[in-house]
This record gives sequence, C-alpha cells and structure tokens, in this order.
Amino acid sequence: MTLGNTRTQAYGETWYWDNRYAHESGCFDWYQKYNSLAPLIHLYIPNNHHRILVVGCGNSAFSQGLADDGYGDVVNIDISSVVVQAMQRKYFDRPHLIYMQMDVRDMSAFQSSSFDAVVDKGTLDSLLCGNNSRQNATKMLEEVWRVLKDKGVYILITYGAPVYRLRLLRDSCSWTIKLHVIEKLTSGEDSQSPLWGLTNVVPLNDDGSSVEAVLGNNPDVHYIYVCIKDDYSKVAE
Repeated sequence: MTLGNTRTQAYGETWYWDNRYAHESGCFDWYQKYNSLAPLIHLYIPNNHHRILVVGCGNSAFSQGLADDGYGDVVNIDISSVVVQAMQRKYFDRPHLIYMQMDVRDMSAFQSSSFDAVVDKGTLDSLLCGNNSRQNATKMLEEVWRVLKDKGVYILITYGAPVYRLRLLRDSCSWTIKLHVIEKLTSGEDSQSPLWGLTNVVPLNDDGSSVEAVLGNNPDVHYIYVCIKDDYSKVAE
C-alpha cells in the first residue's frame, strides 16, 4: 500500500481505484490469500450456505477461494466500476459469485440483517489512509453492522494493532470482539514455527496492551478481528 500524500488522500475516492484497476491486470490479494485464512473462515463461517459479503473485493481471488471451498452465496462489492465489470466478465459462468459496484459507506441497496458474514481485507485500512478517515471508517462500520444478522461476524484483516483499532471498533457499534493473528509471509509458504496459532484466540484486554505481552513488541503479523454482532444496538437503525 503506497502511503505518499496524494495517493493516501485518494484511497477513499472512486477515481483513484478506477484509474488503478484500468492499468492493472491479473489478480492481487491484499495481505493474505484464501488458503492461508481458510482455517479461520471455517471456524467462524461453518455453514457453506451462509450468505457472505466481501467488501472492497478488488481483483482478488479470495472469493473464488470461498466458492471453490463450497460457499454458495458470495456477494462482492467494490467502489470501482472498472474492476467490478472486469470481475463480472471473469466469473460470468459462476452465478453464485455476485459482483456489484457499491460504496461500503452506503450499502442501502442491501436490507438490514441480510448477511451472515462480512469479510474485509484492507478496506477499512484504505479508508483510514484517506481524508476524513475517522468519519468514513465509522460510516463503513455502521453499515457493516447494519447488514449483518444478529450474531453475524465481521472478519477484519488489517495491519492495525489493537491500540489503533479496538477503540474505533468499539465506539462505532456493539460488537463482541475476538482477536487472531497470522504472520506476514513473502514466500507464499506456511511458517514452520508460527508465532501464534491462527485459530487460537489472542488474549485481549480493554486497551489491547495484553497483546504485546503475548506476541512481543511490534510483531510481524496481520491482525484479524472477529467482530460478532450483539443482539442490542449502539447505533440507531
């Protein structure tokens, strides 16, 4: 992710992503590929009939991985019509992979409580790199909360440590939050001695300081927040 000032401020803008995808071919997965995350997906989305929403899908092969793994109702949204049209053409023969152009900050096309799970690999991070970051991130989280069913799960894969993400998540909506981590790997191969087991919950106190005691200072990991929608709301629908 490029963090120069111009591009950073444009991460929430449609024109930036349209231009980027118009000049990029092939597929690209932010942070982690499906196979690396599959054990955690199976843990929190055990029913392959569950309806899954992938936000900020881009040209990732992640949703293809979900479909190949047996999940039969996968909806993908992205702010860029360029990439959505490309993915619609690519998967025209797989009707259970749906691609729609949509801004994650306004998903009014979806009814409330219509998804069992929402998966986010880098979309919240992208908004937090742009202008009006806190406002845009809050809008996104409120919309994610709204479209989830009660006890539905929002799986957020991010570079943001708990000291930076917990307050944002807790202030936006009513969640029960569990934390997992996965090591950043550049080789594409599984670590032979992982710092922490992917499916093991990392102890998490109110301010997130407990994570450093377990994983050490500045661990080279991606953080995975599994946010379970509570029955009651801190956000008026």
